[in-house]
Formats: sequence, structure tokens, C-alpha cells
Amino acid sequence: MSFLQVQDIHHTYFTRDSATTALSNISFTVEEGEFVSLLGPSGCGKTTLLTIISSLLKPTQGKVLLENEPISTSKNEIGYMLQQDYLFPWKTIEENILLGLKLSKQLTDASKSYALSLLSQIGLGGVEKQLPKQLSGGMRQRVALVRTLATEPKLLMLDEPFSALDYQTKLKLEDLVSNTLKQFSKTAILVTHDIGEAIAMSDRIFLFSSRPGRIHKVFEMPEELRNLSPFEARRHETYSGIFQTIWKELELLESKTE
Repeated sequence: MSFLQVQDIHHTYFTRDSATTALSNISFTVEEGEFVSLLGPSGCGKTTLLTIISSLLKPTQGKVLLENEPISTSKNEIGYMLQQDYLFPWKTIEENILLGLKLSKQLTDASKSYALSLLSQIGLGGVEKQLPKQLSGGMRQRVALVRTLATEPKLLMLDEPFSALDYQTKLKLEDLVSNTLKQFSKTAILVTHDIGEAIAMSDRIFLFSSRPGRIHKVFEMPEELRNLSPFEARRHETYSGIFQTIWKELELLESKTE
């Protein structure tokens, strides 16, 4: 039994005057501890699928199972890391990272201690009483990661979490997130437009065709890349060839939409 099962997902958005099919016949599985990426042209339904997997949107057809049970955000099974850090500017860093625990009624001395230890582990010990405006963009995203991990979710959703950062910070944060998720054996799904990011961070990449979104191809990353940090993976001799292969497939898909 796979950890996550996405079964025959089909989704159509309805308005008074039209119906737009965003996703069609999406089925795949993800194993526990695996990191997968959803890659494809703009408008191919990647974020729609992420929202369906998180149970925030009910699909027109199909179902999503986590550990063979219907997935639910109410059980703190899902953690999010988004493009914006969404830290409350008037709350301290400590208050921000404890917010999820407080809302889910999980806040105890032990869970608070765990959250603060996570903050220290990712190099932010000593900033607990500071406000978000006192931190850089990369530091705030690290805080957002701690807030996400503090509730100990089973599955993490990463929706272009590095796209608003400068390139150097982005590379450093890719390494940090990847190493942290491996350390805690977390299962993650990344939505990205960045081919290099998907290759460097993922075990598998699902390449989507244009609307309606379908899985066009699945790329399994070679073991020698999966065993490296994202920064090291970008420098490996196999990286360039994989990049070119996916780039050509993506170009082909995008040319069909013009």
C-alpha cells in the first residue's frame, strides 16, 4: 500500500456561462519519505491538484488517500510552505512558529520546546523575540518552514516556496529544506516552474501537459543525484542531460498551446 494515492482525479471549474476542465485522469502514488515535483506549462493545473490533494478543494471526480484513508487537513496531516511566508508582522518569530500548534490545540511545553529546537537547528536560534521585518526574506522562509514542521504533518505541500527569493538565497534554501525533510523522513510534493529546482530536489518529476492537465511523462531521478544535496546535484555530470531532456519535452508541450 502506497503512502499517498491519487486516484483518477478529474476537475472542472463551472461558472454561470462556462465550464473549464483543469485536470483530467490524474493517477499516481507517492511513497513515504519520497519527494516529488509537479512541473508543466502555466495553467496546466499543478496548483489545482495540490489544493485537491490537501483536501481544500473537492474534485469533480476521483479521490485522494493518505495511508489508505481519505486525506484531511483537520487532522494536521498537511503542512504548507508557500511563495510568501505569510508571517504575521505584529507577532514575534516565536509567536509565529507556535501559531499552528495553538490553532490545532497541540501547544504544550513539549511541542513548544520542539518548535524552538527546530528554529535553532536551522540556524535561527536567538531570533525568537524579533519581528519578521527584522529578518531577511530567506530567514523568514526558514521561519515559515519551522512553523510548517512544528505540527509534525505527514505530508508537506511546497507551492513555489523559493520563487520570490534571489538566486543565491534560493540555492541555500533548497539545500536547507531538502536536508531538513530528509532528516525528518518527510514526504513532500513541490509545485515549481523551475526545471533545475525539480531535478535537484526530487526523487521523481511529474511533467504535466497543458489544460486540461494530464500527466505527460514521469522522470525518475538517478540514485547518484538523489543522494546529493540540491546544490551538488546541479553540478553533477548527469544533471545537464536530464535538464535538456525535460526542457525539450516542455518546449514541445508549450508549442502545442500556441
